Amino acid sequence: MAESRHIKKFIFLTIFGVIFIYPLLWLVSASFKPNSEVFSSIGLIPSEFVWDAYVRGWQGIGQNSFSRFFANTFVLVVPVVILTAVSSVIVAYGFARFKFPMKKIWFALMLSTLMLPDAVIIIPRYILFRNFGWLNTYLPFYVPALLAVNAFFVFLLVQFIRGVPKDLDEAAIIDGCNSFSILTKVIIPLAKPALFSVCIFQFIWKWNEFFNALIYINSVSKYTVALGLRMTLDNEGAVNWNQVMAMSVVTIVPCVIIFFLAQKHFVEGISTTGLKG
Repeated sequence: MAESRHIKKFIFLTIFGVIFIYPLLWLVSASFKPNSEVFSSIGLIPSEFVWDAYVRGWQGIGQNSFSRFFANTFVLVVPVVILTAVSSVIVAYGFARFKFPMKKIWFALMLSTLMLPDAVIIIPRYILFRNFGWLNTYLPFYVPALLAVNAFFVFLLVQFIRGVPKDLDEAAIIDGCNSFSILTKVIIPLAKPALFSVCIFQFIWKWNEFFNALIYINSVSKYTVALGLRMTLDNEGAVNWNQVMAMSVVTIVPCVIIFFLAQKHFVEGISTTGLKG
């Protein structure tokens, strides 16, 4: 009876998994289909394999190939991820370990920013960055990351740091550590799983960034892959969908690689004791 139940669960989960992964499999198969067959069939096996969609799609539009778009995306994403992780852990450390006037009010105000839709603040933010002369640069992404404007990441790290026993801080103080040393030598090493989560989320979100990149970046030479994909749809009357699908497959590869490389840390249980027995 128990074995039969396990078999049924396995079959159910297998079917459920195939349903969820089918769109990704279709995306890959569509990149090898003739352009006329992409939307005419939901099957995964093309009637005729087209092998040059990746090569032709990589050439991009005009003088701007996807090599440029990928390079631009890494130039935007990598500094943002690093700055977000550093600034968020510093702010979270302050909220979790220090006492200062109006601490609860400031923390509540920070969390309230999570309730604001992006559309509400996009106009004043655009005007602010325009007055600073930051349009058509990556500064509208770098500077907010440096200032820890993402309340979700700060809250995540605050909750983790609060779970770290303060006895470790007191032991570090006895050993001669100051507040900054406690952060770098005690909190950050213990916070690796949480920091990896922050970096993975931020990398994926910024890699797929479209709306803000469209608002702040005007030059095609500075476009990211998301904007480059969209530009291939607007450039021609007849869209080469197999090339678009091919570039979509290539675009998601870095996110998949980053996730699997950091999967061990991402799913690792967060220890709240800091002790290993």
